[in-house]
Amino acid sequence: MIGALISRDIRRGVTGGAWLPIAFFLVVATLIPFAVGPDARLLSRVAAGTLWIAALTAALLPIERLIEPDRADGVLDQLALHGFAEEGVAFAKITAHWLTFAPLLLIAAIPASALLAMGGESLARTELALAIGTPALAALAVAVAAVTAGLPRAGSIAGLLLLPLAVPLLIFAVGNALLLEAAVSLLLTAGAPFVAGAAIRAGRT
Repeated sequence: MIGALISRDIRRGVTGGAWLPIAFFLVVATLIPFAVGPDARLLSRVAAGTLWIAALTAALLPIERLIEPDRADGVLDQLALHGFAEEGVAFAKITAHWLTFAPLLLIAAIPASALLAMGGESLARTELALAIGTPALAALAVAVAAVTAGLPRAGSIAGLLLLPLAVPLLIFAVGNALLLEAAVSLLLTAGAPFVAGAAIRAGRT
């Protein structure tokens, strides 16, 4: 059943405009050279941070579609009645969200790196850091979406909650401290299903 939930959310994400976060990612990479100027050395210095901020925004953009539609339609209640643990549902949504945006983001980082004058070695490090960190971004997005589901202006509140939580991940990723980034990513990814599950249960009471 978890596999079916993952497949369902992937289909919904793809048909619901999965390309929008990636398009935004590329737009950010395109605008930065206009903002800071054509200096290749300066662009290469800010490139990794720019790509990570764009990746964070790409994970955040669909946050209102991760939990709220299923809560409003009663799907979460039906899953609970059929004996499916909320943590399992949250895990399925994290996996689907990651599969929807992360692979495309890793591909989009290649043309984005050319716009930001990144060298091959710098691009390889950033791709590795994104591969390590994007599961945590997906996990944070689902957990925050569960916490804010049903609230007015949930998208704005979710952004305010997610950004501070993602700061340690971004610091270690941009600073090439990959072991520390991996530890933070593992902690966030492992803990998010329990936070999201508790929030889903609380939302039904």
